[in-house]
Amino acid sequence: MLEKHDVRTASFLPASRANALSRLDAFTPQMAETYTEERNSDYGPDDRSNISCLSPFHAHRLLTEQETIARALGEHGLERAEKFIQEVYWRTYFKGWLELRPSVWTRYRTAVKQAIEGLSGERKKTFERAMAGETDIECMNAWAHELVETGYLHNHSRMWFASIWTFTLKLPWVLGADFFYRHLLDGDAASNTLSWRWVAGLHTAGKNYAATASNIRRFTEGRFDPEGQLAVDPAPLEDDWNGKPEPLVAVPAPARGKKSILVLHEDDCGWDSLGLEGIDLVAVAGMTVTDDRSPYGASELAKRFAIEAVEDALNTADDGLPVDAVKLASPSSLDDLAEETGAEQVIYPYAPVGPVRDRLDAAAAGWRQAGLEVSQILRPYDNAVWPHCTKGFFHVKNKIPELIKDL
Repeated sequence: MLEKHDVRTASFLPASRANALSRLDAFTPQMAETYTEERNSDYGPDDRSNISCLSPFHAHRLLTEQETIARALGEHGLERAEKFIQEVYWRTYFKGWLELRPSVWTRYRTAVKQAIEGLSGERKKTFERAMAGETDIECMNAWAHELVETGYLHNHSRMWFASIWTFTLKLPWVLGADFFYRHLLDGDAASNTLSWRWVAGLHTAGKNYAATASNIRRFTEGRFDPEGQLAVDPAPLEDDWNGKPEPLVAVPAPARGKKSILVLHEDDCGWDSLGLEGIDLVAVAGMTVTDDRSPYGASELAKRFAIEAVEDALNTADDGLPVDAVKLASPSSLDDLAEETGAEQVIYPYAPVGPVRDRLDAAAAGWRQAGLEVSQILRPYDNAVWPHCTKGFFHVKNKIPELIKDL
């Protein structure tokens, strides 16, 4: 039986499906009017009753977006829970958008390394002070400490932070995105990278987000008031990264009847909702590569969350499936497990563009060389939404009434 969850407290650990379901149950009554009216307010880390705090569980798919949306629809209906449901679809939209433009991720990775190498003098000091929470702007310092200490920030505070970092402190947006990605429990390549680009005016060209003292004062209930400290009417940044969307790559279903190892990874731990019927499983394996997020690695808290998420999935798979579940030291160490079990095929939940995909792509080449077939399972939920992510979010938003019919 799940323990009752205190909706005011963002209890992210343990990173388990049981904890995710407990938080979902606790927040369900707030998905309609409370969220609609209060979602923009950041009451501070001691009161998260107005937002779901489910994103870390969604990011690792200890809880699927489909489950959360279905809960909101079942309890409140689309009209009352529309704002909450739209917010869940934002994460799916960003993932789909990056799937259609994978070169943006590649350019971001290169730009992070170049920006780190290019830091010097006063700018490097500003960068270090911003991460340490030692600037002259009180709210920035508080958010930097909260991010490092908890692995989480309210979405509105993320926008304010990114805007001040980019336009007031005039630091490279890619280094701000990297700082977030190292620490966020819900960090994923698409949502994090593209949210920073959106604030900077790069995702939707020419339309940036400028933090204002009045907005911060209003939505933090006066906890912070950076009057006179912020850039006024800053111009959006410019680059040529976005290009045109590419066609989505077809993802063939795994071959039935072949002895298969299921590999769970930190981007998708939801083995029990993958549709494994008819697949001859001989083992389940798990892997984490959280340090691949950044040249600086990842925070201990982010690594702990990812490790716990995968271990929880392995434990439940070990109980729920008639095969052993083991943790891999690295993706390449699967070769020994395949030989031991007589596996002919490796399958894993589809890995979206990001560091997990990068590592799995590299490992898959070795698995194929060893004579194993390799395939992925693309969830119908993603497959239904991603083709609509060619432009801005509103193209997806207008499709929501049609998309939810399948739920």
